Amino acid sequence: MPDIAGRITLWGVEVFVAVAEERSVSAAARRLDASPSAVSQQITNLETAIGARLVDRSGRPMALTGAGELFLRRAQSILNEAAQARAELAMQDLSRLTRLRLGMIEDFDAEVTPRLLGDMAEELKGCHFLLETGASHDLLDKLEARALDVVAAARSGPAPDWVEYWPLLTEPFIAAAPRGWGGGGTGLRKRLLKRPFIHYTARHMMGRLIETHLGRQNITLPHRFELDSYHAIMAMVAAGAGWTIITPLGYMAAHRFRGEVDVFPLPFAPMERTIALHARRDVLGDMPGRIAARMRPLLEARVVGPAVQEMPFLEGQMRVLEG
Repeated sequence: MPDIAGRITLWGVEVFVAVAEERSVSAAARRLDASPSAVSQQITNLETAIGARLVDRSGRPMALTGAGELFLRRAQSILNEAAQARAELAMQDLSRLTRLRLGMIEDFDAEVTPRLLGDMAEELKGCHFLLETGASHDLLDKLEARALDVVAAARSGPAPDWVEYWPLLTEPFIAAAPRGWGGGGTGLRKRLLKRPFIHYTARHMMGRLIETHLGRQNITLPHRFELDSYHAIMAMVAAGAGWTIITPLGYMAAHRFRGEVDVFPLPFAPMERTIALHARRDVLGDMPGRIAARMRPLLEARVVGPAVQEMPFLEGQMRVLEG
């Protein structure tokens, strides 16, 4: 029987990179959907094959040895080359693609993601789709850590050098208040600022974006309520606990409360966010661009159209972006 422990395998390299970045066998195992014992054995096999100790397991968190630091630079290149090879083969025949790890913001859960996966599954018949939904910053962190291949997430500032992206959608932020709080005529800003405000948590990118924008308007609002869920925020607004700033996507996602809430353009300087498809630069060829091209018609039909129909003031502000 061949001596597997004496060979460098692609799986062993992937495990090593995960351990190096997570600094923990158990965390790397969770990231790779493997057992800690399997991860530990792969590290041992790799060290045997290379003939050097790569990981110092005595401390917490674990640390790389000098040899480990040196090999990490090569290991990352190996994984990038392997991913690019898979993508190039898939370009020749998409049926060759065997795995796609896709991250999607929660805003797309109901209307976009299921239809996108169904559409792609028709063409990529032999592909195993791994989907993860979450907040933009979490998904982008996992893309950087190579735990995801492609991520649809909100952009925040200039993209790092290692990222390439394809714009999908831009949307303005809006104000949401309990029915009747807005009143009629002018003075909406003054009326709302006298009422309690429900914050989106600053632990998330969107919450920080809102707080920064309020600061630029010299607006300070008490932090009595700070939540991390569209549904929880909209439930409190519907119950009359306060008003909030939200995106049309967030408002549409919390559909069960929409009958008890009024929405308006922001009664101060406007703000918006852009959602884009992100991938590691020069790894997947034109595949992410092709995925973005599939998403845009879905976004137009399933997201932008219904939102503008319900909130006509979004016309021209919430729109699908061409690449």
